[in-house]
Order: sequence, then structure tokens, then C-alpha cells
Amino acid sequence: MQWLLAVSFGEIFLKGRNRNTFYKTATNNIKRNIKDIGYEDMYSESSKLYIKANRKDFDRLTEEIKKVFGIVYISEVVKCEKTLEDISKTSKEMIKYYEKEKDLTFKVESKRTDKSFSLTSPELNAKIGADILKGYNDLKVDIHNPDFTVFIDVKSSAYIYIKRTRGLGGLPLGSSGEGLLLLSGGIDSPVAGFMMAKRGMNINAIHFHSYPFTSKRAHQKAMDLAKILSKYTGKMTVYSINLAEIYKAISKNCPRRETTILSRRFMMRIASKISEKYEYQALITGESLGQVASQTIESMSVINESSKYPILRPLIAMDKKDIIEISEKIGSYEKAIEPYDDCCSIFAPDSPVTKPKLKYIEKSEENLDIESLEDEAINNMEIIEIA
Repeated sequence: MQWLLAVSFGEIFLKGRNRNTFYKTATNNIKRNIKDIGYEDMYSESSKLYIKANRKDFDRLTEEIKKVFGIVYISEVVKCEKTLEDISKTSKEMIKYYEKEKDLTFKVESKRTDKSFSLTSPELNAKIGADILKGYNDLKVDIHNPDFTVFIDVKSSAYIYIKRTRGLGGLPLGSSGEGLLLLSGGIDSPVAGFMMAKRGMNINAIHFHSYPFTSKRAHQKAMDLAKILSKYTGKMTVYSINLAEIYKAISKNCPRRETTILSRRFMMRIASKISEKYEYQALITGESLGQVASQTIESMSVINESSKYPILRPLIAMDKKDIIEISEKIGSYEKAIEPYDDCCSIFAPDSPVTKPKLKYIEKSEENLDIESLEDEAINNMEIIEIA
């Protein structure tokens, strides 16, 4: 028996003429993730990728491969000859590795890519199921809700597997353009970056702080969140922008109730300039409709007007509970709830405007030297590479 890891892809194989590009991107991302562990060989056959490696490394390889977007399952498979005798023998042998309890139920599920094989899929299911029952008296068949399934893929050889691990799904990273994530130190923005990366977008980030009004620990918290996110997105560039002078100018020259909206418009304009310089195609935020004052539909409409680029809000209709669940899943939640204030919370007014009018906001902005303030912030930014 030859043990392999099999990688099953999801939406990639629905992409028509772009299929090969998506597949190549996903494969390259897998190679990137497992290069430090190592493998002997890698080949594709009938929509699956097979990886030959030392079996003692399978668990580590699976952990790294399942971080790659575009994958629905990673399976530990045995490759054998495409004969009834070998398929039956291998199927019964494999159960030894997974049978830990008595009175378990199972079913057999086969697919024939090679239509010249002597039995149809239902016939093969029945034949192998009967052979397994003869060899294991404690097992019973349950085709609706089995304890485990014996999967058989009949191709140029036969591939048989029971254990499979669910992947993240989505599209391969890098297949859907370049996005710039507005990364705060909170729960939402890392989840937003993860969600857009899952749809195939390359993610880089911009972080706004207001040192010395906020601490260096708050800034480091955001960088730590970027590192956690980079486990899924790969290498990431973070543009760190100090908004202290901008906040001081807003506080001095504009109504305090408008601070949040005015500062968000500054963020979008600065992010747009960074995007133009470094060729990002969209901005990404962790906003969820109605969650805070700046996330009413009126506020977001006014904020949208300040950006040259589309603003993607993947969390827009999600409940906080659902966002937290994803945050816990990707490992960012514990870091995100550390009690360090970000620039938004430090300067947030007690009674912020929730239904701003664009004409009034633009009137307030006439009191500010917008171009000069933005250029100064960009000229003093720090560029941090997250590996």
C-alpha cells in the first residue's frame, strides 16, 4: 500500500477557462506552506492533488495545507491497483487504522473517473460493502448516517480513504486582486481581512494610530494581529500612519460630534493615496451595519464619498456573535480583546453624529488643510513587513 495525502478543491473547478490559473495558484500556495516540512512528490489526477510524503509528517502537513484557501478536504489515502481484489483487500486493511469502537456503522461511496472499470459505482459500493461485512462482524451498514465512510476513487489507479479533514474553502489567495485592509486593534478588521482573503484577494494592511495619545503597546497589538492574519494571507505589508496631528486639527477647528466621521474620511483618503501608489484595487474594513455610530447607513454613505476606491465590507450583515466565532477560529480573538485603546476610541466624542449630511461635513472640512495634513501623515509613515 502507498499512503498519500489527497487535496480536494472546491470552487476552483467551477471557473471554466480560469480553472488552470486558479489551480496553479492554489498549488503554489500549498507548496509555500509546506516547504519547511518537505515532501517527496506532488501530482494531479482528475481534479485532485496528490502529495507523497513521509506518513509521520501527515498531521503537520495537513495543518499547514488546511490554511490554504480554495481547499475543501485533505484526505489520507491509500493508492492500490485498480482491481476488485486489491480494492477489497485495501478497504478492509484501512478499517484497521480507524476502527476503535465496536458496533460502528459505515457505508461505501465510490466514484469512477475511469468509466471502463467493470463495475458501476453502485455495484462497487455493494461489492466492497459486502466484503467488509464478511471481515468485520461488529460493523453494520447505514447509508444515511454512518459513523464513517469508505471512499473509493477509481482512476488510473484506485484511491481509498476514510479520514479527511475539512479545509477553508473559498478561492486561492491571489486570484481576486489586491486589497488594502484598514487594520485596527479590534475584533472585526482581522476577520474582514480573512474573509476577503478567502475570496482570493491578496491582503496588505494600513494601520492608523495616534501615538503618543495611544501607547506603543496598542500599536504592537495591531502588528501582532497582522502576524496572526498572515498565517492565512502569507507575507503582508503594513503601512503604519500616525493621525495625532489630524485629530488635533479636527478637535481645534471642527464640531466635536463630527470627529469620528471626519477622521474616517481622512483614513479613506490616505488609504486611497497609498492604494494609488502601490496599486491596490480596493479598501477593506471590518464595519458591520449599525454596530457603532460611524456604521449607520448615513455615516457609511458620507465616508464612501471620500474614497477613490471601492470599500469592501465583508462583515456588513453579520452579527457580532458570528464575527467573534470566526475570530476565535482564526486565532485572533484573544489578542484582539487585550485592553489597549486605539485612536478611534481615544478621540471618540461622547455624543457622535449618527446621521451626518455630506454638505455639513464638507463645510467643516473647509476649516482644515486637508492636503497638507494627509501628506505629512504619509511622509512620516512606517512600512512594516510581516512574514
